[in-house]
Amino acid sequence: MWIQTTDPLGNAWLSAIVAAVPIVVFLIGLVVLKLRGIVAASIALVAEVLVALLVFGMPGTAAAGAGALGLLTAVWPIAYIIVMAVWLYRLAVASGRFEVIRASIGGISQDQRIQVLLISFAFGAFLEGAAGFGVPIAICAALLVQLGFRPVKAAMLSLVANAGAGAYGAIGIPVIVGAQVTGIDVLDLSRALVLLLQPLTLLIPFLLVLILDGWRGLRETWPATLVVSVVFSGIQAGVLWFLGPELADIGAGLGAMVAVFVLGRVWQPRRIFRENGGTAPEIERHSLREIGVAWSPFYILTAFIFVWSIPAFKALFAPEGALAATVFSWAIPGLSGAVETASGTIVTAAWSFTPINATGTAILLAVLVSFFTTPALRVRDLWRELRRTLGELWQALLLIALILMLANIANYSGGSASMGTALAAVGPLFPLLAPVIGWIGVFLTGSVVNNNTLFGPLQVATADRIGADPALLVAANTAGGTTAKVISPQSIAIAAGAVGLSGREGEILRASILYSLGMLVFICVWNFALSVML
Repeated sequence: MWIQTTDPLGNAWLSAIVAAVPIVVFLIGLVVLKLRGIVAASIALVAEVLVALLVFGMPGTAAAGAGALGLLTAVWPIAYIIVMAVWLYRLAVASGRFEVIRASIGGISQDQRIQVLLISFAFGAFLEGAAGFGVPIAICAALLVQLGFRPVKAAMLSLVANAGAGAYGAIGIPVIVGAQVTGIDVLDLSRALVLLLQPLTLLIPFLLVLILDGWRGLRETWPATLVVSVVFSGIQAGVLWFLGPELADIGAGLGAMVAVFVLGRVWQPRRIFRENGGTAPEIERHSLREIGVAWSPFYILTAFIFVWSIPAFKALFAPEGALAATVFSWAIPGLSGAVETASGTIVTAAWSFTPINATGTAILLAVLVSFFTTPALRVRDLWRELRRTLGELWQALLLIALILMLANIANYSGGSASMGTALAAVGPLFPLLAPVIGWIGVFLTGSVVNNNTLFGPLQVATADRIGADPALLVAANTAGGTTAKVISPQSIAIAAGAVGLSGREGEILRASILYSLGMLVFICVWNFALSVML
């Protein structure tokens, strides 16, 4: 039995600095040396293995087990969810239905203030929930330009709007991963995010209108802005609180779009706002039946995810459930039962394979039902889009796997706890700074998933030492990271390419940075207040 130590060098701060070396190596590789993410993560993983073995004294078998657990978790369930979600989205595009979806949204109102609420906020959240990985930023920014928005403004608005949905992208994968790497129950983490992030989400629709048309715009469009804010946040909070993160963006985005559509039947702003007094482009009109059919893949997805999320379905796969035999679990050799934490807990590490009740399986069923109900698609289209999905995502998936391996080794070697011990020295003030760690992580990696993988265990280790709620600090890591997506280099590059400003990313960054920092400050202060109250 190997026993962890959090201070192998006899000095808490020195041990923490050495434990942080792999993360620093990764960040330097990305930012200073401008290495590809896979290369930087590979070098950082080697550094993590060396620190774990040579400094913290971790046995090679335990390090191998921790790395293997990270790799297996990256494949199942994470990669499974991501590939299935993007495959469904690509099939909707290939079938031509996505063009009808875009036209149906653009035709609800000619007022650009209403359009930005519908497209960048509500529709963007829906796309974030269904696909994530930059898809909503690219599509919404390009769509706004098609509707007459200036390119820089279109990109900036879509980036700011994404802050309301970025924590729950790709069927809630950032929250799911955050829960897995920290051992926090996913529903507890979801509820902590409701308390922390929902006040900001309520304000984002008002912020978007203010950016576009100032206080006058808010006075003229407050009914629509209020409806979008309340409906979106209400649905998102309800789904997170009772079901978890999987449908938080999809349900909220759909609900907000329907609410604005219904409101538009009885109310329109007296003055139609267009940037610089321009005229609205012609929108292709479609019948209600065509629109309903076009949206059907996502209705089907929502239905399957809802069933997979309800407690009665989950109970079927519990140890005493009717389908418990379909849940397979394997203890990780060299790790489970072979490591004792510094607090005296024997590590029990296992990888579970759940082919039926996995979220990815729900999405796969939505893919198949959508395919068989779409006459325009052929079998060759189905496999072609899967191949293209894998071709587009393999680097992102490999990066996630490398980061998970690094994070697991840091966690089980005692490195994360070592950093947490040192950071706990700031005491009760740490919750004020916790979101900043997440902001830095996403700014540099471009991913809330990678950020939670890297820094989630660190937040938990610190929470244990200062007596804070671990779920709240991991939520702070997630929320702070979400505000950084507004200006992360990857997001800026995606937005610039979508609006035809490649090479002029600095203009978008300058237009967006104050909003990102302002939202971060809000989250920091509110997180500190919650840490005092809870």
